[in-house]
Amino acid sequence: MPALRLSAVRYLNTVPLIWGMLHGEQRGQFELQFTVPSGCADAIAQRQADVGIVPSIEYPRLAGVRILPGMSIASKREVKSVLLLSNLPLAKVQTVALDESSRTSAALVRILMQKFYSRRVHFSPAAPEPGEMLRQADAALLIGDPALAYCGPAEVYDLASEWRKFTGLPFVFAVWMGPANLSRHHADFAASLAFGLAHLDDIAAEYGPKLGLTPSAVKVYLTRNIDYSLDEENRQGLKLFYKLAHEVGIIPAEKELLFA
Repeated sequence: MPALRLSAVRYLNTVPLIWGMLHGEQRGQFELQFTVPSGCADAIAQRQADVGIVPSIEYPRLAGVRILPGMSIASKREVKSVLLLSNLPLAKVQTVALDESSRTSAALVRILMQKFYSRRVHFSPAAPEPGEMLRQADAALLIGDPALAYCGPAEVYDLASEWRKFTGLPFVFAVWMGPANLSRHHADFAASLAFGLAHLDDIAAEYGPKLGLTPSAVKVYLTRNIDYSLDEENRQGLKLFYKLAHEVGIIPAEKELLFA
């Protein structure tokens, strides 16, 4: 039987989820493909992968997929890797450059602008180069490792913090999605994550130098800023996200959370 094809995000926040697949007992059980979040969604939609850590906004758009329960990439409060950089006070922002790697965070910034900041702004996709983005627009959405490394002069808004401030709920950025029979692999996915969380020192030692971060900063990010559960509070945040995304016209309809 051929190995299950997995599309995974190449950012640091995904590493604990797949550490067992790279170095643990799950190694060799899956065929791993690495891309940006938008690429994971495309791989599932085009059937180039069986399962993906897919931007959560894509769940209502993808037919026939289920969510693997118990796991996600979420943030209870501050996330540090999903940022809105702004040259102006938010009340004056008219244009926003959106990191083309993103779909969930792009939807989140649209919801925040329209629902909570009461701003009607123009959005345009852009490569994740903050200097150039801020030359083209008043503000810029930056996600993932480039956001973690940002240290420029722009005003920085952490979008998970902004979501929590207005809603009182966590924000779920991505979930494992795949076919209904994905449940038979649940134990392997859970074990891979458990292996990663048990080896954060190894992850920090490997990825800290790559990102220009200290190992301790990597561990803080993966333990305090990222939440890998899909508990009731996270599910409520996800449901509200879909409700508001529908209200602002990002998705055609809300969709019940169906789990593998």
